[in-house]
Amino acid sequence: MANDKKIKAGIIGGAGYGGGEMIRLLLNHPNVEISYVNSRSNAGNPLYAVHADLLGETELTFTGEVSSDIDVLFLCLGHGEAKKFLEETELAPAVKVIDLSQDFRLGETVKGREFVYGLPEMQREKIVTANNIANPGCFATGIQLGLLPLAKAGLLQEVHTTGITGSTGAGQSLQATSHFTWRANNISTYKVLTHQHLKEIRRSLQLLQPSFAGDVNFVPVRGDFPRGIWVTSYLQSDLSLEEAQQLYKAYYAGHPFTHVSDKQIDLKQIVNTNKCLIQLEKVGNKLVIHSIEDNLLKGASGQAVQNMNLLFGLDETAGLRLKSIVF
Repeated sequence: MANDKKIKAGIIGGAGYGGGEMIRLLLNHPNVEISYVNSRSNAGNPLYAVHADLLGETELTFTGEVSSDIDVLFLCLGHGEAKKFLEETELAPAVKVIDLSQDFRLGETVKGREFVYGLPEMQREKIVTANNIANPGCFATGIQLGLLPLAKAGLLQEVHTTGITGSTGAGQSLQATSHFTWRANNISTYKVLTHQHLKEIRRSLQLLQPSFAGDVNFVPVRGDFPRGIWVTSYLQSDLSLEEAQQLYKAYYAGHPFTHVSDKQIDLKQIVNTNKCLIQLEKVGNKLVIHSIEDNLLKGASGQAVQNMNLLFGLDETAGLRLKSIVF
């Protein structure tokens, strides 16, 4: 696609956290024009009526209509809603779809649309030639990026992993466990060893290492901060720290958003960016992998835009050179 042509984008479900981040990214993307932002509950209202920070940035209003006069459609809907939307909506076959829900991450299809799993650090070549993308889950992205180099080398064994996520990961709808007075100065686990992202994680790891039969023992934790994900995974490994660092740096060479740090990392380095930072430690016979990301960007809307860039032959980093908030 010629770099001087604007990609016409539509957004379905633009009132939530993921939809809001999508709007912010696309408004500032040099190669994109937002054609419409759909929200049934906010139709007719200006975008800034919901996303107050957009006052002065755009005069676009939400619409309840859907049009095929676009190049790409982002589905920022709840789990189960994306598939229902595509089943009920007549969408031109030429429109590319990038779905942020979990509805198509395990190879599901709808009305002849087949979806490629959109983790660029694993599937860049397939993404480039795809028509529809299933964007990975936020925890799934962080955990997989911490494990892909080992799986590619056939070195993956049973994994123990803990991930702590910000409150925006629970979505915009008020819940008892996302209410400020409960979440602040508090911590809790949920879906211990049963989190829904485990299915897509195992599927990816076995694509790279078919012999992998071990468990991924995942403990998700609710953090008392708005955004960001911290994942710590560990497993037995014969690699020295230097060998592991070399393996990881070689794997991620050429991937602009995933970086291996020789120094201790912290969450503020990645908040408001599309980066994943990885730090390795060797303790006895255990390799410890820390991987961190912004759950709304690399874990959701940022990665979706990264996938769009690949789909349309743009620079992979277009519109995604974002500034972290370190203080």
